[in-house]
Amino acid sequence: MNEYKLISWNVNGIRAAHKKGFIDWLINEDADVVSVQETKAQIDQLPKKLINIPNYTSYFSSAEKKGYSGVATYTKNIPKNVTKGMGIDIFDVEGRIIRLDYDDFTLLNIYYPNGGQSVERLEYKLQFYDAFLDYTNKLVDEGLNVVICGDLNTAHKEIDLARPKENEDTSGFLPIEREWVSKFLDNGYTDTFRMFNNEGENYTWWSYRTRARDRNVGWRLDYFFVNDEFKSNVRDSYILSDVMGSDHCPIGLKIKI
Repeated sequence: MNEYKLISWNVNGIRAAHKKGFIDWLINEDADVVSVQETKAQIDQLPKKLINIPNYTSYFSSAEKKGYSGVATYTKNIPKNVTKGMGIDIFDVEGRIIRLDYDDFTLLNIYYPNGGQSVERLEYKLQFYDAFLDYTNKLVDEGLNVVICGDLNTAHKEIDLARPKENEDTSGFLPIEREWVSKFLDNGYTDTFRMFNNEGENYTWWSYRTRARDRNVGWRLDYFFVNDEFKSNVRDSYILSDVMGSDHCPIGLKIKI
């Protein structure tokens, strides 16, 4: 059996992360695949060394709007196929999904929408959630095993944020958002971190505004999910909370195939 190490990180601007040592971190981490979200860049705005990191092939999906959204995946193993988006224009213009098909699993790197700016953006987020669930269900129905990673922009349960009571009316912890996460898991998917850790105070995002990271007043917004049929292949799922460079920290997944 081969073991694969996968990392996911919302870098909050890949050019900003680059200035803070992103390439050295990625090389030292030595993962098989590194998925990043919120790149906030078109590929022609990036230095070549950020695109061509030694031992990795990179794939980018950028939003049409400059300086906004976007995802990228760095992989040591060349995938059989790479797809950008879900085939739905209103979502794909924001550059939120890259799909990489390998021999043994399909990896979805996703930056889910934030619903906090307006009622319209909350509705957009919920529509994206539903479209994504239909999309992944079809992949599983086709017999594929899926690994889904990224910034979900929702904390599922009270254990997943430091101050649940104060945030019941805040997008990212609204009942309707949390209910969707439960529905998603009930459709046959596993939150891999909770396979190994059922304790509180494990977060992946902290507000810059209040120096919340110093006090660990955070939210767990970043996830690795797998379809239930694949969870026996999961060996570890963890949070790299000591890694700086963004308001999010990376998360990791180890699988054996």
